[in-house]
Amino acid sequence: MLSMPRWGLAAALMTAAALCAAAPAPAQVVGQPVTPIPPDPVADPPEFVGNPATADSVDAPSVPRHPFMAPNGLSNLHDDAYQTDTYTWSGPLGEDTTTDSALFFRECASITVDSAGRLVTVCVGLDHPVLAMLDPQTLEPLATFDLPPRQPGAGSNPFTDFSGGGYFYLDRHDRIVAPTTTRHIYVIRETDGPGFELRRDLDLSGALASDDKIISALPDWHGRIWFASTHGVVGWVGRNAARVHKRELGEPIGNSFMVDEQGSVYMVTDGALYRLEAHAGEVRTVWRAGYANTGEVKPGQTQAGSGTTPTMIGGGRWVAITDNADPMNAVVYQRARNPDGKRVICKEPLFEEGASATDQSLIGAGRSVVAENNYGYTLAEVESGGDAIEPGLQRVDVDRDGRGCDTAWTSDERAPSVVPKLSLEAGLVYTYTFPTDQDWYLTAIDFRTGETEYSRLAGTGLGFNNNYAPVTLTPDGTAYVGVLGGVTMFQDAAATGR
Repeated sequence: MLSMPRWGLAAALMTAAALCAAAPAPAQVVGQPVTPIPPDPVADPPEFVGNPATADSVDAPSVPRHPFMAPNGLSNLHDDAYQTDTYTWSGPLGEDTTTDSALFFRECASITVDSAGRLVTVCVGLDHPVLAMLDPQTLEPLATFDLPPRQPGAGSNPFTDFSGGGYFYLDRHDRIVAPTTTRHIYVIRETDGPGFELRRDLDLSGALASDDKIISALPDWHGRIWFASTHGVVGWVGRNAARVHKRELGEPIGNSFMVDEQGSVYMVTDGALYRLEAHAGEVRTVWRAGYANTGEVKPGQTQAGSGTTPTMIGGGRWVAITDNADPMNAVVYQRARNPDGKRVICKEPLFEEGASATDQSLIGAGRSVVAENNYGYTLAEVESGGDAIEPGLQRVDVDRDGRGCDTAWTSDERAPSVVPKLSLEAGLVYTYTFPTDQDWYLTAIDFRTGETEYSRLAGTGLGFNNNYAPVTLTPDGTAYVGVLGGVTMFQDAAATGR
């Protein structure tokens, strides 16, 4: 059940050590009002900075709807099969924007939306992840389902370990497909009431080492469920789940992957970007392209590699990631099996030498990508004020002839670890910033110019730290951000009916 301690608005929330020590407590009663996340009692930052934005839509090629996933924008952490991190609808424009939050002592990071408009999320705690259905207006839990607990001796930092439910997807029938900490993939359906029910248990434990973890699962265009493990094992399970087909790439994987309408799967490891396909019961490499890598886990990263999930851009012509050079680069590859010319069409440096790292997927729209700098982010650094966390977002455009790329703009906003998103309708990049000591803001940046339009305060203190969770936009214009305390939301006055 969704755990809600009964010892009140504990000061323990204000330190990472206390969060780690917090024991599971009696469950939040489904249907009962939630408690807001408590702010830092001594902080007094401005609630709103800037001016309301005017929507200015951005043209981008449409992303094909995946036949086995929920509609684009509602299905998974990165929004669609191409992993573009874009929405066709708007987010808040800063017009008398209100905020609210729910205290769960779990981070409800990846948020999807079912066909009834309810939020479906996996809230990750120190004991075990919890699948939760939340009311989109009140954030009250409507249903919960306990996923398996963290495994003894797993040896990973719970604040940087995204396996076992951090990446999941919602399928076309409102079923949740989620990796577990026990090297299984659960297929869970919604029931009347509402509630959840386990429908299928895909056991991959015999195909993976006991210390390995499933980082992500997604379907290809034929309905096979693909998976990637932290040790670099990739593979798929057929729709009848009779057999696990796998291959060891021999390179660690720390992020999700991308699928396309040709049946291909794009994986980025700590060594290379792969295009893979299922063929005659095997995992076959269509092509492999290495990238520059210092071999370091830079401050702000969770692994010694790209830090990005591959993103399709250019109407399906190109795939983009970042490398792990110093400074890192946005790298754009030709998607084709046998490209006309070199596989890599361009590399563009991002941010400054000695201060350049990311652990977030690129936003992809048309010929453009937007990268975010996470260099220096750690929980300890945030608690000490965050002076070592480097600022920066940067838009890079591929040239019209597809032969090079250049920087369109840079922003000095400091977004320590969020997955930023782009609203094509509003023309705004939504990120989650940490401008001063303990203050957290939803920030909207003009996609065309890189200028900040506004920032709306989420709250103050550790409970409002998003810790690698994304911004999520829903079709009614609401923005949600999972945070260490639970989840926050932002709505313009028009959306709340005021």
